[in-house]
Amino acid sequence: MAYLDRELRQMLERKGADEQLVEFASEQLSHIYSRISDSEQYQFSVHLPAGLSGEQRGELEDQINAGLEDIRKDNHRLTVELVAELLLARVRLFQSERAD
Repeated sequence: MAYLDRELRQMLERKGADEQLVEFASEQLSHIYSRISDSEQYQFSVHLPAGLSGEQRGELEDQINAGLEDIRKDNHRLTVELVAELLLARVRLFQSERAD
């Protein structure tokens, strides 16, 4: 989050944004990001059938974990894109309302 906030501030400042806009964007980023951060915490349990060897259990666990990691990465990528789009929309609305 600190990295995103720093990058956002620097980008807006390079584009000539005033302090009010930079602060608004930073607050919005923090608010949006806090809403989604819990959604990326996955937790569940799988009951493996009895009779599996330790090696078989390990292989299944590895496959399940690899699949979950792939899903987590895809969801994270999409989430970051949606956060950026929502943030941009809010910044544009803020700018539009200030201009009125």
